[in-house]
Amino acid sequence: MMDAAVLTFGRRGYQAASMDDIAELAGVSKPLVYLYLRSKEELFTACIRREAEALLAVVASAVEGGGAAQDRLRAGLLAFFSYTAEHPDAWAVLGRQARAQGEPFATQAERMRAEVAAYVARLVRAAAQGPCDAEGLAQALVGAAESLANWANGEGAVAPRQAAETLMTLVWTGLGALTAGMDADLSKSPAAP
Repeated sequence: MMDAAVLTFGRRGYQAASMDDIAELAGVSKPLVYLYLRSKEELFTACIRREAEALLAVVASAVEGGGAAQDRLRAGLLAFFSYTAEHPDAWAVLGRQARAQGEPFATQAERMRAEVAAYVARLVRAAAQGPCDAEGLAQALVGAAESLANWANGEGAVAPRQAAETLMTLVWTGLGALTAGMDADLSKSPAAP
């Protein structure tokens, strides 16, 4: 039933999805759907929670595998982009539908984002080996990853490994400046007067 709901919400959107469509796709009666989850809102919230937990588990598993911060960050990005490519309906629910519908759904999606950002901030701190705005950098990286996943799985049609390497190249260049003890202030770049 949850798989049918994710597919329906992911492809049709929350507003256009109906409990009849979900029940039919799941091969159950509509009253059975309502027996387990009393409303469309509860079903959508359950889908967001389930898919967020699955995505977090995949990324956490890849990141917590050990090794250098650079390798762990790359593994986490690859896990994220692979998951979004392999589960496009789940990503549509998490990446677009939950936020577009407002509360209480946006809060559920934001919890997932905050957990991912916390993982990334720990990696940034480990990589920088010195003072840096790890939380700010993590928020920027997560935002870029979300945007790149939307593009890569849509009009960009980019493979997960390519998406991960693109973002890793961009991020690690900046983190490289931090690890070398350089000031990342753009006003002090060689191109500035």
